[in-house]
Amino acid sequence: MITAFLLQGGGDAVAGGEFHPFLPGLVVLLPLLGFLANGWLALQHGKASADAVRAGGELDLGDRHSRPATHTLPTWIGPGVMALAFLITLVNFLRMLGAELHEPVVISYWTWMATGTFVVDAAIQLDQLSMVMMMIVTGVGFLIHVFSVGYMRDDAGYPRYFAYLNLFVFFMLVLVMGASYALVFVGWEGVGLCSYLLIGFWFSDREKSDAGKKAFIVNRIGDFGFLVAMFFLFREFGTLDFVPVFGEAEALVYGGGLVTAITLFFLLGAAGKSAQIPLYVWLPDAMAGPTPVSALIHAATMVTAGVYLVARSSVLFALSPVGSAAVATVGVLTALFAATIALKQNDIKKVLAYSTVSQLGYMFVGVGVGAYAAGVFHLMTHAFFKALLFLGSGAVIHAMHEAYHHTHKHDDPQDMRNMGGLRAAMPITWVTMWIATLAIAGIWPFAGFFSKDEIIWQIGAFGGAETAPYPALYTFIWVVALAAAMLTAFYMTRMMVMTFHGQNRTGAEESKHLHEAPAVMWVPLAVLAVLSVFGGWINVPEALQTAWVGLGGLLPTSEWLHHWLEPVTLQAHEVQLEHLGEVSHYAPFGGGEALWAAISTLAALTVVVATIQILGKRDVATPANDPQPTGFANVLANKYYVDEFYDRVIVQPIIRASRFCWKIIDATIIDGAVNLVGMLAKGMGWGISMFQSGSVNTYAFILTVGVLVILGASVF
Repeated sequence: MITAFLLQGGGDAVAGGEFHPFLPGLVVLLPLLGFLANGWLALQHGKASADAVRAGGELDLGDRHSRPATHTLPTWIGPGVMALAFLITLVNFLRMLGAELHEPVVISYWTWMATGTFVVDAAIQLDQLSMVMMMIVTGVGFLIHVFSVGYMRDDAGYPRYFAYLNLFVFFMLVLVMGASYALVFVGWEGVGLCSYLLIGFWFSDREKSDAGKKAFIVNRIGDFGFLVAMFFLFREFGTLDFVPVFGEAEALVYGGGLVTAITLFFLLGAAGKSAQIPLYVWLPDAMAGPTPVSALIHAATMVTAGVYLVARSSVLFALSPVGSAAVATVGVLTALFAATIALKQNDIKKVLAYSTVSQLGYMFVGVGVGAYAAGVFHLMTHAFFKALLFLGSGAVIHAMHEAYHHTHKHDDPQDMRNMGGLRAAMPITWVTMWIATLAIAGIWPFAGFFSKDEIIWQIGAFGGAETAPYPALYTFIWVVALAAAMLTAFYMTRMMVMTFHGQNRTGAEESKHLHEAPAVMWVPLAVLAVLSVFGGWINVPEALQTAWVGLGGLLPTSEWLHHWLEPVTLQAHEVQLEHLGEVSHYAPFGGGEALWAAISTLAALTVVVATIQILGKRDVATPANDPQPTGFANVLANKYYVDEFYDRVIVQPIIRASRFCWKIIDATIIDGAVNLVGMLAKGMGWGISMFQSGSVNTYAFILTVGVLVILGASVF
C-alpha cells in the first residue's frame, strides 16, 4: 500500500505556483528497492559461499563472462535504480524550472510518530534547494555507480557493495528531501551507518574495520549537537517541520541566547558530518574503503550534509551573528589547516581527502558570511571536480594494482612515489584529472574558479561593510582564505606531477602492464570533466559576465543559481538587510569584482606553473629510498600529531577507565558480590544436605535428640 501511495505522489501539496511534482516519492524509493534486491543477492552469495566452505572447498565465481546471477544482476540493478531516480529528478527539475515557485511543496504520505504534541509526518519537501541537492545526489551518484561496475567487478562482495551503495543514496535523499528536522536526522543517521559499512567494507582487515568504527564514533559527537538543537527548536515552536519553524523564526530575538545556542549546536552537528575542526579526523581514515565509496562520500553525499543543514537553516543563522561568525571561523581554519597537511602527503587518496576537508571549509565560510547561494554553488561544483579526482585516482590505483598483480610485487599502489609518468599509459585519466585540478585550483574558466572566487569575494564584501559584526575577524578570514587557495593550487599540482609526469617509478616490468581504465570507468570521468569545465557558468556574477563579453566570450553565462535559490535564502537575506544593511556592494580593499577575480586566477595560475617547473625537474625518490622528513615537514607529514593527541588525551584514558571499571567494579565488586551470594547459598545447601541423608535411622536419631533437647529446655 505504501509503495502504491508513493507511486501516486500521495498527500496534498502546499500551494506552490504551477509546479506539479512527478512521482517524487519514487526518487527515494528506487535506491531502497535497489538495496533490497542487491541485499538479497548478497545473502544468496553468502549462503553459497558457506555451503562451499562446509563442503571443504571455495566458491568459484568463474571468469568475467560466466558469473553467477549474484555477481551479474547488481551490475544492472545498482546503476539502474540510480539512472531512473536521476531521470525522475530531472523531470521534476525541469517542471520546477518552468514554474514560479515561491513556497515549498510539501507532500505528506503518512503520520510516522504521534505522541501527544509531538507529531512527525513522513513528508518530503520540494523546493529550489532540495532540487539542487537531489540533482547532485542522483546525478553524480549514478556516475559513481557506473564507475563501480568496473572498479569492483572482481570483488567477492560485489552484491553487498552495491546494496550498501544504494542504501547510502537512499538515506542521503531522505536527508535532503525530508520536510522536517526529524526526517533530516533519520537521513543523517542513515548516512552515518552506511559510511561505517562502506568504509569498513573489507572488514577482515583490522585497519579498515577500525577506520569504519572511527567514522561512526566521531560522528556521534556531532549528532549529539544536532539532537540538542532539535530539542531547543521543539521547545520553542512545538514542531520540527521546516515550514512552521521558519515561518515563526523571526519571532526569536536577534542575537539572543536561544538562537545562538541552536546555531552553535547545529554547527557541532555540521562539523561532525562535514569533517570540520575538531571533528575532521574521521574523513582521512575513510580512505580505507573502496575508492568509489570515497568519491560518493566526498562529492555527493555525507560530507555535504553539514553545509546543507546550515543552508537549510539560513534564517536561524542570519538571526545569530555569533553562530554565523563561528561557522565562518571554523570553516576558514579548517581550510588552511587541512591544506597545509595535504602538502606533505604521499598517498594519492589522502591528498584528496585533506583537499575535501579544506574545500568543505570554504563552503562553511560561504554560508557563514551569509552567502548561502555561494556556499551551495561551491558544494555543487566541488561535487563535479572532486568526484572526478577520486574516480580518476581510482583508475590510477586500479591500473597500479593490476600491474603489481602481474609481477607479484607488493608495493603500495596508492603511494604517488611509486607512480610517475602515467600520462603515457593513461592519457584519458591524465587529461580529465588535470581539468579537475585546474578547477579546484580556481583557474578561469573552470567551474571551481567561479564558486571559490565568489566565496572569497563575499568574505571581503561582508567584512568590509561598516555595519558588519567583528570586521577584524572577517578581514582575517579573508586573508586566510586567500592563503588556503594558493596552497590548494600547489598541493594539487604536486599530486599531478608526482602521478603523471616525470620518470615512471612503478618498475621496469610493471610499467609494461599499465593501461588506461576500461570504458565503463573512463566515460564517467569524461562526463565529470565536462561538468568541471562548464558547471560553474550557471552562476557567473554580472561583473564577470561583462568582462567575459569584453574578452570575446560567446558562450552563455548567468547568475542563474543565485536567482534560483532566492526563494529559499530570501528570508535570511531580509534579516541580514534589516540588522546589517546592504553589504554585497562593498569591495574588499577597493577594486571591482572583475579585478579581484583576475588577480585570483593569475595568482593560482602562477602557483600551478611554478610548481610544475620546480617539481618537474626534481627526482622523486621511491618509498624505500625517501628519507624521513625533518622539522616542520615531519609535523605536516604526521598531520600535526592530532590523532596521536586524541589517542593520548581521549582514547587511552577512556580505555584505562573502561578496564578499571571492568576489572575493579565489574569483575571484582559486582562479580564478587554475585559470586559471594552464590557461595553462601551453596554452603547453606551443603550444610543442610548433611542432615538430609535419606537414612530413616538418622532421621529417628535426630528426632530423638530434638525431643530430648526440648524436654531438657523445659525442665531447666
